Amino acid sequence: MPVVSRFFGIVVTMYYNDHEPPHFHAWYQGAEGTIAILTGEVWGHLPRRAVLLLQEWRTDQRSGLLANWQRARERRPLEPIPPLE
Repeated sequence: MPVVSRFFGIVVTMYYNDHEPPHFHAWYQGAEGTIAILTGEVWGHLPRRAVLLLQEWRTDQRSGLLANWQRARERRPLEPIPPLE
C-alpha cells in the first residue's frame, strides 16, 4: 500500500484497485481508519484529533486525492500529496 502523505504522526495510504467510494486509509498511534474523499465519512477507530486534522487535509487536498484514486484504479504510480502544515 503506497504512502501518499505523512504529517503530525499520521500516515495516509491508498490501495491499488480498491473498492468504491473513493477513500484513503490513515494510521495514527496504532489506530486505523478510512475516510471518504468526497463526503468525509469516517470508518474505523481514529482519535478525534487525528480525524479533525485529516478532515482539514482532505478538504485542502481533494483534487490530489481524487487524482491518486484514479491512478490507483488504473494501477499507475501514486503521487505524493503535500502534508498538512
